[in-house]
Amino acid sequence: MSLRKIKAVARKELRQASRDPLTLTMLLGVPTMMLLLYGYAINFDVKHVALAVQDLDKSARSRDLVASFVNSTYFDQVADLAAGADLQRLTERRRAQAVLVVPAGYARDLAGGGTASVQLLLDGADANTATTVLGYASSLVASTNAALLEEAAPGRVRLGGISNEPRVWYNPELKSTQFLVPGLIGFILMLTGVLSTALAVVREKERGTMEQLRVTSLHPAELVVGKTLPYLGISLAATAIILVAARVLFDVVVRGPYLDLFVATLIYLIGALGLGLLVSSMSESQAMAFQIGMVVSLLPAIFLSGFIFPIRSMPVAVQVITYAVPARYFNVVLRGVILKGAGLSSYLRDMGFLTLYAVVVLGIAYARLTRKEA
Repeated sequence: MSLRKIKAVARKELRQASRDPLTLTMLLGVPTMMLLLYGYAINFDVKHVALAVQDLDKSARSRDLVASFVNSTYFDQVADLAAGADLQRLTERRRAQAVLVVPAGYARDLAGGGTASVQLLLDGADANTATTVLGYASSLVASTNAALLEEAAPGRVRLGGISNEPRVWYNPELKSTQFLVPGLIGFILMLTGVLSTALAVVREKERGTMEQLRVTSLHPAELVVGKTLPYLGISLAATAIILVAARVLFDVVVRGPYLDLFVATLIYLIGALGLGLLVSSMSESQAMAFQIGMVVSLLPAIFLSGFIFPIRSMPVAVQVITYAVPARYFNVVLRGVILKGAGLSSYLRDMGFLTLYAVVVLGIAYARLTRKEA
């Protein structure tokens, strides 16, 4: 491939995009508009919350408390932690969304008529889920207290109550915008990346300029790279606009390394632009490209990525489909880097899926475009 030819195609595409107000509005204006539209709370029912338990008392009373959580169907116990376990690391890697800590002496305090304290640690990166989980935990503790009062018959030693001390990590104020903004980045970049690339290539077909480009000395790879590079740069600029607006309007601060955020966004965008190229290879008009692009980008990014709707609450068949949605993995990485301050080393599996998706989609798109030009 010739770098000079790629730069020429990219310069031409960038100049054409700058003269098209609709394209610039879609790539730079839509992110800010969507950020404003979705910057409010949305509440949903949550079930099967991954719960880790650190029972330091190891008594019948502590086991009864844990059983009340697990048997409620709101929580699924995923780990039984020993003393000294790294609780924050557990939630950072998303192995658990909540950790129930029962201190030593729990049963003794109850038997002595005092107040026994337990602690619930929550992953507040998902504010809506954390708020719902807090309500579930408070209700379960209240039910356990009621059962203890009934058990304390007249003439017997009165059992004490339980004091629940929840602590929320990563998003202590449970602001919904802290949860929505990272998901918005994945949703918007997928939408704009797919549509901008697909419409740009199909526009060349409609105007007949694609045939002129085919008879030149341009290699198909040079044409593809040259046409996608400008939109890659514009999409990265759109990401910066979202992050700045989120900091100014909603006080969303990037706690993790900016380099890790850039790498994850770059790989995700390459996959989105590759999907746009694939859509363009299947479309003969901009209207068709727009319709196909909306179906393959907007709908999965909203409904199947965990952006708004918890994946654990979906039917099993739908959960299986979500594994093919790149926004699912990107949202996990973004929330980890932005809200938890974690690096990409904690999300190697998700980054692996994003990289595999980008390679596969680009390979299929290139094969189709090359075959059409052969």
